[in-house]
Amino acid sequence: MASIIIGSENPTKVQAARNVFSTYEVKALNVPSLVSAQPFSDEETRIGAINRAKACVSSQSHAIGIGLEGGVMYIDDTLFLCNWGALATADGQLFTASGARIALPKEIEYELEKAGELSIVMDAYTKKANVRKHEGAIGIFTDNLVSRENMFTHVVQLLKGQFDFVNKK
Repeated sequence: MASIIIGSENPTKVQAARNVFSTYEVKALNVPSLVSAQPFSDEETRIGAINRAKACVSSQSHAIGIGLEGGVMYIDDTLFLCNWGALATADGQLFTASGARIALPKEIEYELEKAGELSIVMDAYTKKANVRKHEGAIGIFTDNLVSRENMFTHVVQLLKGQFDFVNKK
């Protein structure tokens, strides 16, 4: 059985992979996204997830690599939280999926322009440390109805579903 390697040591992302691939060994590997610390578009966020997945799959033979990336993107004049995932296999298969989106308050957008990274803004806004490793911005702005782990679990479910569908033929 192939190992699942998740391209982050962030506990919300690791647990999301474990939630979906519960019968597999899931390993965390800190790999670079090769995009901005704060991706500012769907495209950049998706590329970051792909880069992480590909780095993971190349780190071990017979591995399945998973990359998860959070970002922000504009629709008209509203800044939205976005997230992407990618699953890469040793034989070259690549699957991508995106998940929940939520509009961010204008005050967060203004602070993000100054700080450059949402995690910095969210820690200051909530007066907590490491929001990104816990509930995430999605948890804060949904009153904890949807956590960062939930959001990424959904994306990993979409990835696994695509993978399973293609590979059952």
